[in-house]
Amino acid sequence: MAGATPKLIKELREKTGAGMLDCKKALNACEGDLEKSIAHLREAGLSKAAKKSTNVAAEGLIAILVNEDSTKITMAEINAQTDFVAKNTDFIELTKIITSQVSSNDCSTKEELLATTIDGENFETYLNGRIAIIGENIVPRNMVNVEGTVVNGYVHLGKVGVVLSASCDDAAKEKTVDLLKKVAMHAASMKPTVISYTDLDPAFIDSENKAIIADIEKDNEERVRLGKPLRNIPEYVSRQQLTDDAVNAAKEVMKQELLSQGKPENIIDNILKGKIARWIVDNSQLDTANALLSQAYVMDDSMTVEQAIASVDASIKITSYERFELGAGIEKKEEDFAAEVAAQMAK
Repeated sequence: MAGATPKLIKELREKTGAGMLDCKKALNACEGDLEKSIAHLREAGLSKAAKKSTNVAAEGLIAILVNEDSTKITMAEINAQTDFVAKNTDFIELTKIITSQVSSNDCSTKEELLATTIDGENFETYLNGRIAIIGENIVPRNMVNVEGTVVNGYVHLGKVGVVLSASCDDAAKEKTVDLLKKVAMHAASMKPTVISYTDLDPAFIDSENKAIIADIEKDNEERVRLGKPLRNIPEYVSRQQLTDDAVNAAKEVMKQELLSQGKPENIIDNILKGKIARWIVDNSQLDTANALLSQAYVMDDSMTVEQAIASVDASIKITSYERFELGAGIEKKEEDFAAEVAAQMAK
């Protein structure tokens, strides 16, 4: 049988997505047999994928997929080796396929994903074939499926992804979908770690309490040197710590200070309202940094995210929050480009 012909090369490329040269080699090796050539490319792909599996994959894309009635959302982080490949149309299409596969099979780990099938083929085998064609190690690293009364999410430039779910009254579902998109955009930018301050670990609060106070004290030393106003040093850093006893004790200290300044008792209560509100802000800095609902809303910083949600509909409650940041926690290999080029030329 004849080997590679332009017609067979074209057909093999359409069936496999492999490069022209790889298709030509496969057809020549298999004497023009199309099916054998497909198998040949697949086997070659497995070999190439195995060689690439140790390469660091810290670039890539984050993708989300929302079902038609906005009750389920899937987010997946798919890593590649270079930002260049992350812009490749084949890779972009692959991220959509992987995200859909994660969603349809409710996968929560890479191992679960690789054990699934796609069009009758083992997904790990399918992925290895794509790796061979795209030419880089590709790793589906993080994935999550979230369900709720209403879900939505946002991906910023493929680098940061956020998905949210919420409960709400039936009449509020449509506006909740829109709201969740905006809150997800906020979370992508402001990086909260939990939904509410009540979700913060008490041990974390205690540790940060000491660290924040130490930082402000050090900053105040510099302010003294520069002649700048001093910052207030808080006693606490989270509303978790602001018990009724703590608030009442602070209020009593403020009241005595006002009395010592000669303020009339009939106006002290009104003055105290503003002072205690400011004291609570000063003593909940950890919440502002880490708790989504306590943060100033980026769309309108005159209110918190919690207040912004309530202003849309009082029935809306955030029930889950997930945030992925591309390559987070991956130690990237420092590449010596000149040495890499020299090594390629020496082959």
